[in-house]
Amino acid sequence: YQSPVNLRFDDTNPAKEEQEYVDAIKRDVQWLGFQWAEERYASDYFQELYDWAVEFIKKDKAYVDSQSSEEMAKQKGTPTQVGTNSPFRSRSVEENLDLFERMKNGEFPEGTHVLRAKIDMASTNMLMRDPIMYRILHKHHHRTGDKWCIYPMYDWAHGESDYIEGISHSLCTLEFLPHRELYDWFLDQIYDSTKVRPKQREFARRNLSHTVVSKRKLLQLVQEGHVSGWDDPRMSTISGMRRRGYT
Repeated sequence: YQSPVNLRFDDTNPAKEEQEYVDAIKRDVQWLGFQWAEERYASDYFQELYDWAVEFIKKDKAYVDSQSSEEMAKQKGTPTQVGTNSPFRSRSVEENLDLFERMKNGEFPEGTHVLRAKIDMASTNMLMRDPIMYRILHKHHHRTGDKWCIYPMYDWAHGESDYIEGISHSLCTLEFLPHRELYDWFLDQIYDSTKVRPKQREFARRNLSHTVVSKRKLLQLVQEGHVSGWDDPRMSTISGMRRRGYT
């Protein structure tokens, strides 16, 4: 017996997500021999994620920070030096709720406010030092259009999307190991013991020697015209291998 498999796309950043990438990934996965029962997207859960964020604010677990990105970077400290609290960390629940709703309604320019989880600025894990949950982005989303002016960060959307879908284990590569503590903290705030609680587990990925596998570096090759596209036979992509003649 093989249980049905669903395919979910992380589309939390409208500046980087395009239908072209979605279609290409679907073609690659099908070529590898897999078929899915349902197609899902993180954007399917934008309303639930927003509603949970409002509950975080009401429980004093999140606040709107109005510092610049440079100020937040300084205030976050270093791996050997604890961070310092944001001057906006003590905002009232009422003020935070008002600002967050106005962020959603598009009243503020990009970069003026973010929503941060209120965790621990002295944590040895820098990801736990009041991570950003939402940022303002006045950009068109390929699935939700112009409905949203704020978008969730991947760390916030990841575990909660798993939770909504009833996923038992989220398998990640080793660079996500420090994120597990945050994955669990977010789930702690919303977990209902009657539902499946997802677990993040990490594994060491295999690397190909003498081969460029970084998406960022491959994108540079495409954008600078060194190759004809993502499916150029010289590219270390699934679509490139398909054109090269692999079965």
